[in-house]
Amino acid sequence: MTETEATEPGTRDSLAGGGPAQGAPLPAAALACREEAFRPPAAGLDYPADAVAESVDRMTRGALARLTAAVSPVALAQAWVDWGLNLALSPGKQASLAQAAWAQGTAFAAHSRQVLAGERPAPLIEPQPHDKRFGDPRWRDTPFNLLVEGFLLTEQWWHNATHGVRGVSAHHEAMVSFMARQALDVLAPSNHPATNPVLQEVTRREGGLNLLRGAENLARDLERQVLGQPPLEAEAFRPGREVAATPGEVVYRNRLIELIQYRPAGEQVRPEPVLLVPAWIMKYYILDLSPENSLVRYLLERGYSVFVISWRNPDAEDRDLGMEDYRRLGVMAALDAVEAICGDAAGTAPRIHALGYCLGGTLLSIAAAAMARDGDERLASLTLLAAQTDFVEAGELTLFIDKGQVDWLQDLMWSQGFLDTRQMAGAFTMLRSRDLFWSRLLHEYFCGERGRPNDLMAWNADATRMPYRMHSEYLERLFEENRLARGTYEVEGRPVALTDIRVPIFAVATAKDHVAPWRSVYKLRLLTDTELTFLLTSGGHNAGIVTPPGHPRRIYQVGRVRDHERYVDPDRWRLATPVRQGSWWPEYVAWLDERSGAPVAPPPLGRPEAGYAPLEPAPGRYVHQR
Repeated sequence: MTETEATEPGTRDSLAGGGPAQGAPLPAAALACREEAFRPPAAGLDYPADAVAESVDRMTRGALARLTAAVSPVALAQAWVDWGLNLALSPGKQASLAQAAWAQGTAFAAHSRQVLAGERPAPLIEPQPHDKRFGDPRWRDTPFNLLVEGFLLTEQWWHNATHGVRGVSAHHEAMVSFMARQALDVLAPSNHPATNPVLQEVTRREGGLNLLRGAENLARDLERQVLGQPPLEAEAFRPGREVAATPGEVVYRNRLIELIQYRPAGEQVRPEPVLLVPAWIMKYYILDLSPENSLVRYLLERGYSVFVISWRNPDAEDRDLGMEDYRRLGVMAALDAVEAICGDAAGTAPRIHALGYCLGGTLLSIAAAAMARDGDERLASLTLLAAQTDFVEAGELTLFIDKGQVDWLQDLMWSQGFLDTRQMAGAFTMLRSRDLFWSRLLHEYFCGERGRPNDLMAWNADATRMPYRMHSEYLERLFEENRLARGTYEVEGRPVALTDIRVPIFAVATAKDHVAPWRSVYKLRLLTDTELTFLLTSGGHNAGIVTPPGHPRRIYQVGRVRDHERYVDPDRWRLATPVRQGSWWPEYVAWLDERSGAPVAPPPLGRPEAGYAPLEPAPGRYVHQR
């Protein structure tokens, strides 16, 4: 929010009391003063009435935002109006859609007559390859095949209707198309017992017991939600027991982080420690799940000293913590601690391999750029896992990022001091409604089948809140204004540039990432001037990162870019880069080994004389906050 400049003393009085003769043009300075005189205060603090009015508006919008899952109805309406008015002014597009509807209708009528007469004509339309809803052979039986084809034809028509309307902004087109898909999913024959042959077969076979189990599942889930209890799967994977169980000590704590140092797995370690910076939107143990899925344990067993930041779960009292606090109290405080603990008696400290995941990677990029600007050479390398530094193509999350939507979300956070985990979960559920809502409705509540819980599911249910100020700054400075990529993001009053980073970078993207699309992560190649190793792995934003050796069906591609090499666009890079089988973890450790010294004796757990005494065993206390 920009601040207006103060007017000179006496300006408003002179304007009110007279000035140039009537009809004479006002000087430019007087015009500026007159404009300033009637402009409301930027922060609403100069006049009590303005402050009260702003507070009332924000409280009202914040209360409404709780009812709309933090989605602005005004932003949605603007998208529909933009599409509807431009479509109304496009008679050619209307005629094309009318012709398509007529052609589809007549073809479907003729096709239906053949099917009902016992013939087996070729389908009019097939599901998209990624659409698994109608894969069961029973969907090919009459009349279910007709229901599927009619639904798919309707989807196809609406796709054409919401795309290619001249004059509609790209953002509004994406929003309208997304909302149309959401509405159509409600009508999908797979989501209703009367039109789903698979569900009908299960119900006949079990005599309706599946529906009884489903009702029990629904009642139990609703009860846990009302009582504020975690999902059932979370109870089977408890931090410090089944997950986050790698032995270690909390060696530092402040109001925002706990720093965990893990016990070495052998008698020698590489001299360069590894600092892991996870995203603060979730608990840190995505990097330390059950022993077989733990990246922390894997690095320890390969001879590295490992530290990880465990973020505190903020509440209303932390509303004013900002991005700079997360950099200073998070990344920089952790680097200071790692440096002090791993230094030798002579005061010589090794350089540090820093790894950031998701939002933690974005924050680490900012910190690394500021360190490079200021001549801080403590980093040995920089690793970014599914982390964006350019937010122009930031995936489907951008559907909820525009000025009106950000203001709506800010009013929600302003009224309560943070963004709640359930509000965040609502947005992700909408983005992946087929997987997270409709699939659950079908399997758990209609078929009565509970999925087998796993450590990744339990972690995914263990979210954290985000402070009002930090998330507002994140949305405005990175998503809306893309300051980091443009070189205008400021740290301590001065801009930072990723081109200042000179340490080697290892960037990992996942092929099915809906949060940080891999082509967006690939843009790091345009933003840095240092050695860059880019790796693309199969899987999604979380499952693609948690890919230990032995994981089935995992593949990856990797390439290294050095100075002065010509640019290759992401799609051409993907076609030209060989595909390798297996986990990317061994590839990453080999990369670290090339940039690390010969093994030495491990550092102590904490260093009391430097102010970093062990406080309590890992995983500490912050990970248990809900």
